[in-house]
Amino acid sequence: MSAAILRLCSTCAPDAAAETRRSLATALRVEGLDAAVVAQACMNACSEPVSLSIQGPGRATYFFSGVDPLADRQDIVATVRAYLHSPDGWIEDARPCGRLRHCLKGRVPALNPGS
Repeated sequence: MSAAILRLCSTCAPDAAAETRRSLATALRVEGLDAAVVAQACMNACSEPVSLSIQGPGRATYFFSGVDPLADRQDIVATVRAYLHSPDGWIEDARPCGRLRHCLKGRVPALNPGS
C-alpha cells in the first residue's frame, strides 16, 4: 500500500479522468513520492469541480475542490510532498502547496486506534 492515496473525482471530468490520473501518477513517481492516484466516483463537490482528496494510513485526510488537476499538477505534487513529510500528515505551513491551499475545503485528523 502507498503512503498516500490521491482520490480524483472521476465524475467531474470523466473523459479526461484516466489521462489525468496517469499524468499525476507519473509526476509523483518522478519526484520519488510514494503515492497512488485512483479514481473516485462523485465526492459531492459538484458546484466546484474537480474534487481531490489525500489520505494515508495513520494520517490526516484532506479534501479539495476547484482543482484543475493538470494546471495544478506541480502544486498537487508539492502538497503530497508536504503531506508525506509532516507528522501524521498534518501540514502546518501550507505555503509550499501553492494555489491548492486555497482549494482546501477541510482536513480531518488521523483516526488513531484507542483514542
